[in-house]
Amino acid sequence: MASTLITVAPTGAETAKADCPALPTTLDELVETAKRCEAAGAAMIHLHIRDGEHRPTLDLGRLTEAVAAVRASTGLIVQLSSGGAVTDPYDHRLRVLDAEPDSCSLTMGTVNFGDDVFMNPWPFVTELYQLSQEREIVPEFELFDLGHVAALHRLLDKFGLPYGGRVHCDLVMGVPGGMPGTAEALVAAVNALPPAVTSWSATGIGRTSITVALAALSKGGHLRVGMEDTLTLAKGLPVNHNAELVERAAALATMAQRPPMSPDEARDLLNVKRDR
Repeated sequence: MASTLITVAPTGAETAKADCPALPTTLDELVETAKRCEAAGAAMIHLHIRDGEHRPTLDLGRLTEAVAAVRASTGLIVQLSSGGAVTDPYDHRLRVLDAEPDSCSLTMGTVNFGDDVFMNPWPFVTELYQLSQEREIVPEFELFDLGHVAALHRLLDKFGLPYGGRVHCDLVMGVPGGMPGTAEALVAAVNALPPAVTSWSATGIGRTSITVALAALSKGGHLRVGMEDTLTLAKGLPVNHNAELVERAAALATMAQRPPMSPDEARDLLNVKRDR
């Protein structure tokens, strides 16, 4: 790999705005964040949306508005979360595709998520996947443990390649209940990926972020960073803006002689649809 895809996940669904005022939750904040993160080296943005009270929502109007606003202001690939919050019903998660993002996340199985359970039963996974094929939306397969890697083999064997023909996945590491954020776990997961996988990234939650980033770069992978996953740069040093995390990822990638790729290069990598 000559360069590195950096994805920024700026908000998530878990952190409350009251607990982290720097978290971008309004449309204006998301657009400003997208612009600064693109300038810092991000090529894709993974969006969760909040309502007027800063609570997670899958309201289709807000999703559609956010996709349009980020597209109008940046060149970033726009990826919507199909996970929402752990309490969101399956039908609301499916209609995320109605907002016509370039990409959507697609988690390959159920996982304990701290004190909660992130539910992704097989029938939901297959319905979401087939809808993404029909709507010509590129999925990013989210893998929280080795069982999810095995499920990806099963999905591709049964339903074929995603829209665009490329298979991109993200190893989500360090979630309490999922695989640990260690180099050993990353290597095991990467070695088990299906042969059809054309690119992969890794996300280290919290204090595992740097360990996972360094291991991913060493193994030939890409990076996802952002305040959805990490709220401190170091112990006692809070993140004030997502651009700080993108800048750090870009510096690590550059040091590894794999500098950040542009959004256009990322479009070629993922083969997302270009005429939305």
